[in-house]
Amino acid sequence: MSPTPPGPSKNARVLDRRPPPRRRVRRAWWSLLVVLPLLVLAALYAWHRRERAEEMATAPAAAPPPAVTPAQVNPWRAAAKLVEEERGKPIGRAARVQVPAELRHYADTRRFLATQVAAWKEKDYPIPHDEADLARMIEHGDLVEVPAVGDDYVLYGVGANATDEPLAHYDTATGDEIPLYAGWDRFRDAAEAWGAEIDARKAAAARVTAEAAALRKTETRRRRSLLAQAKQARQEAAALQRQRAKVAAWYEDYDRRRLLVSERETLDELARRLGPRPYDLDDSKDRRAFRGRLLSFIRPPARAMVLELAARYRKQFGRPLPVTSLVRTEAYQRLLGETNPNATRIAVPPHTTGLAFDVYYHYMPADEQDAFMKMVAEVKDAGRVEALRENRDHFHIFAFPEGRRPPEALIAEAMGIVRQPRVAAAAGTASARAARAASRSPRARVAARHTAAPGRTASVKRTGQRARRR
Repeated sequence: MSPTPPGPSKNARVLDRRPPPRRRVRRAWWSLLVVLPLLVLAALYAWHRRERAEEMATAPAAAPPPAVTPAQVNPWRAAAKLVEEERGKPIGRAARVQVPAELRHYADTRRFLATQVAAWKEKDYPIPHDEADLARMIEHGDLVEVPAVGDDYVLYGVGANATDEPLAHYDTATGDEIPLYAGWDRFRDAAEAWGAEIDARKAAAARVTAEAAALRKTETRRRRSLLAQAKQARQEAAALQRQRAKVAAWYEDYDRRRLLVSERETLDELARRLGPRPYDLDDSKDRRAFRGRLLSFIRPPARAMVLELAARYRKQFGRPLPVTSLVRTEAYQRLLGETNPNATRIAVPPHTTGLAFDVYYHYMPADEQDAFMKMVAEVKDAGRVEALRENRDHFHIFAFPEGRRPPEALIAEAMGIVRQPRVAAAAGTASARAARAASRSPRARVAARHTAAPGRTASVKRTGQRARRR
C-alpha cells in the first residue's frame, strides 16, 4: 500500500487564500487614496491651530491697560468692543491686502531705521533711560499725554507689559537696574529682607542635598531630580547675592545714593500731581498703574499724527483706531526686546524718541487695512512720516518733528549708527537672569510685599517679564 501524499501545510493554505498580486496592488492604492487626504487635512488643521496660537500670542489682552482710571473703564470697553467686532471677513495677516511700497522695507533695510535716527539727531531730543527720565520730560512739557480713550482712537495694550515691581534706576553703562528707595533706612530694611531670602535659598539647597544623599542607590531618578533642585537653589542664591552687592555698592556711595534718592523724589512728586488721584508708589497696584500712565505719553508732533489718522479712519469705518505703543524707556525697550522681534535693538530705538507709535491691524479686514495704508502712504509721500507694515500685526509710524524728512546727509550718517550694537541692553542681563527667576518664588514675593508696606519698598530687582506683544 503506497503512502498517502502529505496535504498542504497551514502556511500554504493561508497563501492560497491571498488575492492575486494585481488585486493586492489595487487595494494598496485605494488605501493610500483614502489615507493621504486625511493626513493632508490633519496637517492643515495643525498648521491652522499653530498660526492661530501665534496670532493669539501677539494679540493684546482684551483688558483695560494699567493707565485706565475707573471712570474710563466703561468707555474703554465700549471702544475695544468696536475694535474687536466680528466683520465676517478674514482679518489681520489672514486678509489678502495690497501693501503699498510706502509701507514696505527699502532695498537697503537699514534705511528705514536710519531715517528715524536721523530725524532724532536733527532735533537732539533726550532719550528716557528709565521712569525717572520720563517723569522729568513730562514735567518739562517735552511729552504730552494721550488719554486712554479718545474721540477717534483707543489705547489698546499700551503699557500692558508694565510690572508692579519696584521702580528702578537704569544704569546705561552696565544694563543693571537699581531699585529706588527714599533713603538709606529703607534700603537697609530691604537689604535685610533680601538677605533672609538668600539664607532661605541656601538652607533649601542644603536640605535637598541631604535628602538626596539619604536615598538608596537604586533611586537614581529621584536623586538626580533632587540634586537639580539643589543646584538651582544655589544658583538663585548666588545670583541674589551678586544683585544685592550691586545695589549696596550704589547706596553705600554718597553721590550715587543722592542720585537714586533724587530720582525717587521726582517720581513721587509726579505721582502725587498727575491725577485724577495721587499714586502711592509703595503700593504694587498703584505702581503698575503709574508705569502704564507714563507710557501713555508722546511728543506733540506724534500725537497730532495719531489724531489725524484716527479721525480719518473713524470717519470711514465708524470705529476707533487701536494704538498699541507710544513712548518707551530704554529699560522697557530692552524688556520687550527679550521676547518681541519687533522691539528694535539699536542704539536709539524709535519709540524711545517719543515720535513713534504703533497701530494694531489684527482685527482689520483687507478693506480697512488697505484704506488705512493708503492714508499712511499719503502722509509718507508728503514727507511727514516714516512707516512700515510689520509682520506681527502692527503698523509702525514715526512722525517727523518738523513735518519733513531729515536731510539726506544725516540719513547717510545714521546708516552706520543702526549697525551699532546696544551694549547696555545686553550687558548685565545674563548674570541677573537667575536673580529674576528667584524673585518669582512665593518666598521672594512675601519679602517684597513686606518691604513694600507703607514706609518701605521691595528689595528685589525688577524681574523678567512674560512675553506679550508690544
